[in-house]
Amino acid sequence: MKALRIIAYLEGISFLVLLGIAMPLKYFFNTPTPNKIVGMVHGLLFVMYVFYVISAKIEQGWPRKKMLWALLASIIPFGTFWADKKLFKEQE
Repeated sequence: MKALRIIAYLEGISFLVLLGIAMPLKYFFNTPTPNKIVGMVHGLLFVMYVFYVISAKIEQGWPRKKMLWALLASIIPFGTFWADKKLFKEQE
């Protein structure tokens, strides 16, 4: 669970950086390089987050609903921070 919480935090930060910094730089200032770099990092962290959520479901015996909430949280800004507080922290 500790690894999932760390990945959730990093994924959430990368998502916010992508949405709040990299994408505005790309679309408003025609600077695509930060978007490519942050997008690649975020993509890797997203895949790791999904892997860890599925792994936690199997290892911790989570109900399907809890897993779906955790996965849904990954596509909403600030969602992984909510998931950490409401879904992951209670497991430790």
